Amino acid sequence: MSNIKKIMVAVDFSEYSSQVVDYAGRLAEALGAELIFVNVINQRDVDIVKQVAMYTDKISVKSYVDGLKQDRAEEMLKLLEEKTCTRIPNRFVIKKGVPFAELVETAREERVDMVIMGTKGRGNIAGILMGSQAEKMFRHCPVPLLSIREKEDKK
Repeated sequence: MSNIKKIMVAVDFSEYSSQVVDYAGRLAEALGAELIFVNVINQRDVDIVKQVAMYTDKISVKSYVDGLKQDRAEEMLKLLEEKTCTRIPNRFVIKKGVPFAELVETAREERVDMVIMGTKGRGNIAGILMGSQAEKMFRHCPVPLLSIREKEDKK
């Protein structure tokens, strides 16, 4: 484990993201590793906005994507401050495309040593029918992948 110097963290801003960021921060601090937080704007959502934009001038793909990037950057900063990850070397990257494919590509481009993500995220019907992004990541990720499970309630 001492060779882990770059950790990529998939953040989708679901209710589980806080746990994922917290765990990644503690692990990176213990290992002296850099954190690269990655969020993907789903291409499916962009395609829907593109179709709507054909019928109205009230929205454009550019304004939609720019707004999402700004909102997510602000949300990421809040999450990092809340989980005290700001003292650990980190970067935040926003991609646009098919989530698992963009995450796999980013892991390769950044030459990360490990990926951390939640087992659950922003699910949808397509995920139920075709498999979740996490499942696809486990099949295609080029480096070790650590999944953070939802904390169980202690009874």
